[in-house]
Amino acid sequence: MGRRRSSPVSDLFGWVRRQSMRVKISLGAVLALCALITFKFTIEDHNYFFIASEAVHAAGIIVLLYKLTTKKTCSGLSLRSQELTALSVATRLICSTLIEGDIHTVLDFTTLMATTWVMYMIRFKLKSTYIKELDNLALYYVVVPCAILSILLHPYTIHFRFTRVLWAFGVYLESVSVLPQLRLMQNAKMIEPFTAHYVFALGVARFLSCAHWIIQIYETRGKYLFLIGNGYLWFLAAFLSEVVQTFILADFCYYYIKCFMQGQLILKMPV
Repeated sequence: MGRRRSSPVSDLFGWVRRQSMRVKISLGAVLALCALITFKFTIEDHNYFFIASEAVHAAGIIVLLYKLTTKKTCSGLSLRSQELTALSVATRLICSTLIEGDIHTVLDFTTLMATTWVMYMIRFKLKSTYIKELDNLALYYVVVPCAILSILLHPYTIHFRFTRVLWAFGVYLESVSVLPQLRLMQNAKMIEPFTAHYVFALGVARFLSCAHWIIQIYETRGKYLFLIGNGYLWFLAAFLSEVVQTFILADFCYYYIKCFMQGQLILKMPV
């Protein structure tokens, strides 16, 4: 048998892997910029970004539902991450119902119901396959800072202050809700396909949401950021929350795409 010839995709990922972290970050920034420019000139209604983000998130949850119902295992899933997601979506649903009451409310309700069902399956039906020892990120490290930050930085609107604080809390909590899942995957060292698909969907959803903010700031010539000088920091805080979650998931998405292109079924987390 002759030596197996490597594909151009494998050669490309091999070249990227050999580069320094500075080069990798630069390449990622260039790809993100190209995607933003494409979105800018192809999508007119920016509301589609949020709808697409929530739709991709829903697709990720559907992958989880398929895994739980067909494979009869929740191995590799973080219950704590699902609990944080449910809490953030619930707060967003309450605010959406009181403030807007549009398509986002319907999507949030659907996401909350699906996430609640995933939690039920992990906690009760498939409890024997849940690896609690690896899901060890304390929730108060995440919830308490988000609660304090939401009291200090929240939107200034005509609505009740409690609703505005709750809105901010949901935004901040959503940006870090994936941390327990990433911690579990780091502890496990290896991730099975369905869990990897779910986390990748979260990464794509967050990038779409972040793209909305970046394009909005660009088209308004930084109008939102100019309000910072008047003590209005909410837009900056919300934007940074999106950026933080996008960067949290960016590294995982890189390894996911790399393993997918190489035909690997099991994703190995870098040490």
